[in-house]
Amino acid sequence: MKKTVWLAVLFAALVVGYVMFSSFRGERFTCQVCMAFKGGRDCRKASAATRQEALRTAVTNACAQLSGGVIETNQCETTPPESVTWLP
Repeated sequence: MKKTVWLAVLFAALVVGYVMFSSFRGERFTCQVCMAFKGGRDCRKASAATRQEALRTAVTNACAQLSGGVIETNQCETTPPESVTWLP
């Protein structure tokens, strides 16, 4: 086989290995957050390495669906969640 084929196979193996390693490492926190903003309501799940990061990501994802523009997004993200459920 050509050298470039071996390099491509090696690169693909490294990428797959990294994805598997990052998926299975350490404890992950998962939550579902429901946000209410300007008459709309949306719930989103998120997972992260820390509780704070998981909560922030879920809020950001929900607010992305509920708001339009930077100002509304910031207002939504500073609104307390309607509910937060921590999942196993």
